[in-house]
Amino acid sequence: MYNIALFGAGRIGQVHAVNIAEHKETSLYSVIDPYGDGATKLADQYGAKIQTTEQALADPNVHGVLIASATDTHAELIELAARAGKAIFCEKPVHLDIERVRECLATVKEYQVPLFVGFNRRYDPQFRKVREQLSAGLIGKAESLLITSRDPSPPPAQYVKVSGGMFRDMTIHDFDMARFIMGEDPVSIYAQGSNLVDPEIGQAGDIDTAFIVMKFPSGAMATITNSRRSGYGYDQRIELHGEKGLLRANNIHEDVVEVWGEQGCVAAKPEHFFLQRYEKAYRAEWQHFVDVLSGRAQPECSGYDGEQALLLADKALESLHSGREITL
Repeated sequence: MYNIALFGAGRIGQVHAVNIAEHKETSLYSVIDPYGDGATKLADQYGAKIQTTEQALADPNVHGVLIASATDTHAELIELAARAGKAIFCEKPVHLDIERVRECLATVKEYQVPLFVGFNRRYDPQFRKVREQLSAGLIGKAESLLITSRDPSPPPAQYVKVSGGMFRDMTIHDFDMARFIMGEDPVSIYAQGSNLVDPEIGQAGDIDTAFIVMKFPSGAMATITNSRRSGYGYDQRIELHGEKGLLRANNIHEDVVEVWGEQGCVAAKPEHFFLQRYEKAYRAEWQHFVDVLSGRAQPECSGYDGEQALLLADKALESLHSGREITL
C-alpha cells in the first residue's frame, strides 16, 4: 500500500482524494492545506492525518505526494518533494513562468525522482483511442487536427487576473493534447483572439475567444478553437484527418436517450462540467501514477511535457500581441 500526502483540499484536491482512497494500492495518508477547515473535513472523511508541509516531506511513511494546491505553490512544493525523495504527481501547470519551470525541473533531475504532470485529458478514453488508432495506422499519416474546447461559462474576472490568462489556464490543455495526438512538437504557432463573452475579462487584460493554428515538422497542421462560453454544455471534441480517413471523438452527453417525433430529434446536451466529463480520465491518470510508484511505468506526461505546453501558451500570447506567426 502506497501512502499519499495530498497538498490542497479544494475542488480538484477532493476529486483526487476519492481516487486515492478508492484505489486498492493507495491510501490517503495525510492532507496539507493552509485553510484548516477544508483539510480537516477531507481528512476526517478518509481517516487521514493533518500534516504541515515539513511534516509530510520528512515522514518516511509518505511514499508519494499529490500537489493540487494553488498554482503559485507548485514549483516550490515539487522542489521540496524532490529533495525529500518523494514521487510527485502535480496538477498542471508546474508554474506560470517558464524560467521558474526550468529551474524546478533541474532540481527534479538532480534528485532523480519521478514527476508526473497531470494533463488529465491524455487519459480520457475517447481521446486516447484516437491516439492509439492513429499509432496503429488506421488512417495513415496524420494531416490535420481540429480541437474544440469551449467552457459552459466564463470564470470570474478576479480568477482571470491570477490564472495567467486564457492560453496558460485553458488552452494549455489543448496545446498538450495536440502534442500528445500528433506525437511531435510544433515548429510554428499563430494565434488570434477576442473578448466577446464577458467585458470584465477584457478589462482584466485577457481574451475569452481564440483560434490557434500550429504547424508540425511533418507538415501536419493543428487548429484549436476556444471559447469561455457554450450555451449547450461543456464542448470537448477532436477530429483527426489522415491520408486514409478520419478519426473523431465527440462530446459525452448527459444521457444517450433521443426523442424522435414530428418536430424532429431531440438529444441530451453534453456533460455540463469538467468534473463529470473527465471523471474517467482522472481515475485513469491516477492508475498510471500508481504504476509509476510501483516501478511498472515511467511518467507518460513528464516535466518536459509541462514545460512544452507552457512554452506554447507563451508563444501563442506573443503571436496574439504581435499579430504574426511565431517560429518555434
